[in-house]
Amino acid sequence: MFNALSEKLQRVFSRLSSHGTVSEKDLEEALREVRVALLEADVNFRVVRDFVSAVRERASGSEVLQALTGPQQVIKIVNEELTAMLGGSQATLNTAPQPPSVVLLLGLKGAGKTTLSAKLALHLRKGGAKPMLVAADPYRVAAAQQLQTLGRQHDIATYTGDLSDFRALAREALAEAKRIGATAVIVDSAGYLQLDEDVIEEIQLLEQSFSPHETLLVVDAMTGQEAVHVAEEFGKATTISGFVLTKLDGDARGGAALSIRAMTGLPIKFIGTGERADALEPFHPERFASRILGMGDVLTLIEKAQSSVGEEEMAALGKRMKSNQMDLNDFVTQMQRVKQMGPLGDLLGMIPGMGNIKRQLQATEIDDTFFKHAEAIVFSMTPEERRRPDIISGSRRKRIALGSGTTPQDVNQLLKQWKEAKKIMQMMASGRTAKMFGIR
Repeated sequence: MFNALSEKLQRVFSRLSSHGTVSEKDLEEALREVRVALLEADVNFRVVRDFVSAVRERASGSEVLQALTGPQQVIKIVNEELTAMLGGSQATLNTAPQPPSVVLLLGLKGAGKTTLSAKLALHLRKGGAKPMLVAADPYRVAAAQQLQTLGRQHDIATYTGDLSDFRALAREALAEAKRIGATAVIVDSAGYLQLDEDVIEEIQLLEQSFSPHETLLVVDAMTGQEAVHVAEEFGKATTISGFVLTKLDGDARGGAALSIRAMTGLPIKFIGTGERADALEPFHPERFASRILGMGDVLTLIEKAQSSVGEEEMAALGKRMKSNQMDLNDFVTQMQRVKQMGPLGDLLGMIPGMGNIKRQLQATEIDDTFFKHAEAIVFSMTPEERRRPDIISGSRRKRIALGSGTTPQDVNQLLKQWKEAKKIMQMMASGRTAKMFGIR
C-alpha cells in the first residue's frame, strides 16, 4: 500500500543525503516535498501540518543544520516523529484477570470482520491461548455458517446461538467458553452500512451483553480518510479500545494508517496484510515507520522466519549450512518456507535498502511463477541429482526440462541460482546474521 509514499520519501532523503550539510533552504525544500507526499497519500491535513511542524522544530537547531551528519539526523528525526504519529510503541490486547477474555469486533459492512475473526483466533492460538469464535451477526445471510466453516478449516471452536436475544447469546456463549476451557472469545458482529439510532442501540446492547475486555473497530484501510470519520462515529456510539486495519496489501494510498491514531488518540493493534490465514500482524509503530522510510523491518522478518521454521529445524539447517552439506532438497524446502512467510515482495521490503532491488526484480510478479518453475525442475530430478547437482550433464538437463515443462536454459538458470544461494547461506551461517536468526 505504501509503495508510492515510500518511494517519494526515499527520493527526498536521498537528495538530502547527497548534501554535505543541511541548510535552512535544504530543510524547507525537503519538508515541502514530505508535506506533498503525505497529502497525496491521503493523510489528514491537520496530521500533516503537525508532523511537519514537529520535524521543523527539532531539525532547525544548530546541532543539525550545518552539522556533518545533518542529513542523517534529519532522517532520524522524521523516523522518530513518524513513529510517534503512529502511536510510539506497540499496544497489546487487554485481557481479563480470569479467562475468558472477550474481544468484540465492530465495523462497517465489507471491512472483513468475519475473516479477521479467524485470523485473530489463529494469532492468539500461536501465543498459547485457546480461542472460541461467536457468531453475532443477525442480518447477513449465512454469516454464522461462514464463521463455522472458518472454524472447521482451522480447528477453532465456534458458537452459534439465538441471534434475536444478545443477552441470552452472550450468557450461553460465555458458559460454553468456560465449559470447553476457552481463554479468548472473539465476537463477530454485524457489518453496518451506517450508524443510525437503531444501530447505535444494537451496538450498545452487544457491549452490555458481552462486557468485552477489548472492543476493536475493524477498518478498511482502502477507504482513506473516510476511515477516520468512521472511527470517530463509532467512538461516539461506544467505547472503542483500538483498531484493526485490514486490506493493507491493497492499492490505496494508506492515509488511514497514518491518520487514525493521531486523530482519535486510540492505538492500532493489528494490521491485515493479505488473504492468507496468517496474514495478520501485531502493529509495531516503530517497525511500520521504518518500512515506510525504506529502512526495512528486520525484527518482523526474523519473527516470520522463526514461526515458519521450528527451532530444531533451524538448528539442523544451521549445521548443514556450516558443513557445506546443503543440497537441492534443502533448496526446495526453504523455498516452501519462504512461501509460508508471505509474498516475496513484502519480505524484500523488510530488508533494509532492498526497496530499489525489489522494484528491479518486480518481486510481486515472480512470486508464483518462480517458485512453481523451481519446484517443478527440482522434483523432475532424481534423488542423486538433488544431492549432487554437479553430476547434471547436458543430457540430464534436457530430461529434467522435459519432465518439468521448462527449458534446459531454465534448468541452467536454477542451478546457477542454487550455487549463489548456497554461497550466501554459508556466509550467513558463519556471520552475524546467523546469530540474528538463531542459527548455531
